[in-house]
Amino acid sequence: MPMLELQKEFQKFSQGNKLTTAVEDVDKVIQLLVSARENVDAANEPHTNSLTLTKLQNPVGAQLEAISNDLGKVHKNQNAFHKALGRAFKDTKGTLPTEHDPLDSQTPLINRAIAMHLLREGQFDVAATFIAEAQPQSSILQPASRALPESPSTVSRPSTPPDAMITDSDIPSDLTAFQSQALQERFTDMYAILASLKKRDLFPAIEWARVNSVELENRGSNLEFELCKLQFVWLFKGPTVNGMADGPGNGVSGALKYGRENFARFQTRHLREIQRLIGAMAFPAHLEQSPYRNIFDISVAFDEVSSSFTREFCSLIGLSAESPLYIAATAGVLALPNLIKWTSINRKNAKWATRNELAFETPLPKSMLYHSIFVCPVSKGQTTDDNPPVILPCGHVLARDSLRGLAKSGNRYKCPYCPSEGIVKDAKEIIL
Repeated sequence: MPMLELQKEFQKFSQGNKLTTAVEDVDKVIQLLVSARENVDAANEPHTNSLTLTKLQNPVGAQLEAISNDLGKVHKNQNAFHKALGRAFKDTKGTLPTEHDPLDSQTPLINRAIAMHLLREGQFDVAATFIAEAQPQSSILQPASRALPESPSTVSRPSTPPDAMITDSDIPSDLTAFQSQALQERFTDMYAILASLKKRDLFPAIEWARVNSVELENRGSNLEFELCKLQFVWLFKGPTVNGMADGPGNGVSGALKYGRENFARFQTRHLREIQRLIGAMAFPAHLEQSPYRNIFDISVAFDEVSSSFTREFCSLIGLSAESPLYIAATAGVLALPNLIKWTSINRKNAKWATRNELAFETPLPKSMLYHSIFVCPVSKGQTTDDNPPVILPCGHVLARDSLRGLAKSGNRYKCPYCPSEGIVKDAKEIIL
């Protein structure tokens, strides 16, 4: 599992020391030097100038040492990741076969996936440039930069209902059509709300959740309540934390008022959580020592609610929360070492690109496993679309080919796991 280990090392690398700290220390040195120069210019006296420079030595020396330490930590962090890369790819030798490329004739499909990815990520300017360059010049009727919005924050809510499903026919094969599709407007709307969440402004997200409350409830989603709950906690923290104007609409009194106005409709499903939020009113000055301190820890709450909003928003318009291009590329990279190794061993018979499945297990994280896998207990083989699992009247599940083998001649069979007997046609195909 070298790539999974590399993924963990990359997370450590991304969370480790960065050059930002060193840059901040350099800025401090610059500030010290500028301040000293201003003092020298203002005094214009040799004794004062000498004293100023003498006082400057220790602070500048300390900051230079801090810069050296910062760079040392960054260098150590980079070396650790470099070694992790070496361990992950030490056995990765050889090349993949190029005789058959299943995507060679799918350039429009690849371009469409890239354009969709850029739009999903909110990179509208980059998407406009890519569409303009990927399309033949003769098919571009108007400059892409005029068709795409300049900034998510300047775009009004789309006229297309946000809960309208996007079907494959809504995703055009002609890239220039992306410039005028409602799809683009929806992603613009999504990123405008995400930008507000980043600024700790929950109201646009709450308003969106209320407009789509019926669909969210049908999905069993708690997004609207989680947003309102976070807004309650954010108000409860008061102006010293949330930076909002001090007044009756902020602090404990503002949170209580907000709870009275908004929590009533959630009592059926979330009464226990509402009671705990209101119970915290008795401990405003000693919240850290109270039994409610956990629900008021919002260190990662805004990140979590942003992820939940993105997931629900994409689900309501019929798209996955993650970009398919990102998932495909990541899964391909994770499988690459094993694929190269297998190809090197089976060079003569390596026609992996023309098969429905690979000859080895691909080590993917749980977040990338989207389909349940059923192995027939009789044949010990994995079921497929051509050989799906079927459930017998007695409740046991087999592969359809295994059931037909048990029946042999005629339509009757005996269950291999219990005394029950039945007819083949009584078995029902199931979807896991």
